[in-house]
Amino acid sequence: MLSRLRTSWSLRTCLSVCRRAHTKEKGKPLMLNPRTNKGMAFTLQERQILGIHGLLPPKVETQDTQAMRFQNNLKKMTDPLEKYIYLMGIQERNERLFYRVLMEDIEELMPIVYTPTVGLACTQYGHIFRRPKGLFISIRDRGHVRSILDNWPETNVSTLLRDPLYMGLYQQRDRSQAYDDLIDEFMEAVVDKYGQDTLIQFEDFGNHNAFRFMRKYSPHNTYNTLCTASVALAGLLAAQRAIGKPITEHRVLFLGAGEAALGIANLIVMAMMETGMTQAEARKKIWMFDKDGLLVKSRKQKMDANQDAFIHDSPGDVHSFLDAVETIKPTAIIGVSGAGRLFTHNVIKAMGELNERPIIFALSNPTNKAECTAEDAYKLTDGRCLFASGSPFAPVTLSDGRVLTPGQGNNAYIFPGVALAVMLSGVRHISDTVFLEAAKTLVEQLTDQELAEGRLYPPLSNIREVSLQMAVKVVEYVYAKGMAFRYPEPLDKNAFVRATVWDTSYDSLLPDMFDWPGVSFSPRTG
Repeated sequence: MLSRLRTSWSLRTCLSVCRRAHTKEKGKPLMLNPRTNKGMAFTLQERQILGIHGLLPPKVETQDTQAMRFQNNLKKMTDPLEKYIYLMGIQERNERLFYRVLMEDIEELMPIVYTPTVGLACTQYGHIFRRPKGLFISIRDRGHVRSILDNWPETNVSTLLRDPLYMGLYQQRDRSQAYDDLIDEFMEAVVDKYGQDTLIQFEDFGNHNAFRFMRKYSPHNTYNTLCTASVALAGLLAAQRAIGKPITEHRVLFLGAGEAALGIANLIVMAMMETGMTQAEARKKIWMFDKDGLLVKSRKQKMDANQDAFIHDSPGDVHSFLDAVETIKPTAIIGVSGAGRLFTHNVIKAMGELNERPIIFALSNPTNKAECTAEDAYKLTDGRCLFASGSPFAPVTLSDGRVLTPGQGNNAYIFPGVALAVMLSGVRHISDTVFLEAAKTLVEQLTDQELAEGRLYPPLSNIREVSLQMAVKVVEYVYAKGMAFRYPEPLDKNAFVRATVWDTSYDSLLPDMFDWPGVSFSPRTG
């Protein structure tokens, strides 16, 4: 998936004060545009002047009433995909109301609009399709990407290729040079059309493409991998607070050695190096185990060149992940294998025997692919473990009555704050150090009480404030490091960031009406 974030430097600081918006649309097109449609909240005056009187029932509602109606309807639904379809329907009709509903119940609705339900929605896209959103560019469009961008206002899964409702091309993915040529053309076309202030986010490339594209384009893009790495590192730093042991004294064992594992590992190395440890010393603290076993020099199976930094001498006779845990004696295990329940009961028990406060991160999505459940992690370690997952898990009640709330390593904690900071400061090249700074900022917003409850991240209900605080810190960081290109540099960066915050309340769509006091339009006499 490709998504684009961009902003103009002419910041509307009066956004939360000046509630009048101008539109040339009138009549039915105004109501069909989700950015201008207010539904039953159009005032009587707006309905008359904008040519929509009679197109709505004779009642004027507040946004509060509209939100209550949608929230009541959501509560009647039990199927997550049904809720997703309903919420996307609101977004397609009334954008401000959608975000109002989402913001008021973010903890409940985030798992619907994001992980894990969004993955199911992707696989069922052809079946739940209502109307297109975004821009669709296929391998067949090579040579025409720039013209397609002007129109703005594939798969190998056999089950989809046989599905008559599939919305893509009925062909296998193109693995030839044509694929790389398409990506190159896309990058050039985006910069040509939107300029160098465009932030491009790549997401969900396979390992074989992700690493080479990161090397090629990393000065110009942000990657889902780095946001995942940042939120995972934040979880480790939070665990460090709980345990009282610096990150340099931890040994980390990964289950999975692909794009996600390497992204997290490299950011952990950077964090260790900040404390004075050398890169070589930091890398020795990190081990990886994949489907072919431990990454060691004596392994017969072929390993990727990107993994070289974490290939070590063999520590002994290791055949299983449990063997690796018992031999390496890690303080933390991080699952990014994409395969469910590989942190077996024996693995979890072994971590509990080796560590007073074992760190167990089951980061694979969706829920059924998590390496273990929160309940297993807590109960098999007597509630001593520090647990985080990629998909949400409910709070766990232990036999002694304690209630522990698992942390969700959701990269939504990182995306908004970093993206806002980059756009506002005009950063041209996003350094990995930005994501290190984001991780540290995220941990700073976790209270001691939340940590005592088992949380390794602030509650999702606070995510808007978390994102704003992160944006402020990252803006301060990039200006301090000379990475920002927007001048003059704002003196009050907190006020500068908060002045750009979007408000979900409705604007008035009436023209700016005013009188000319004291002006006469009658000719003078005498």
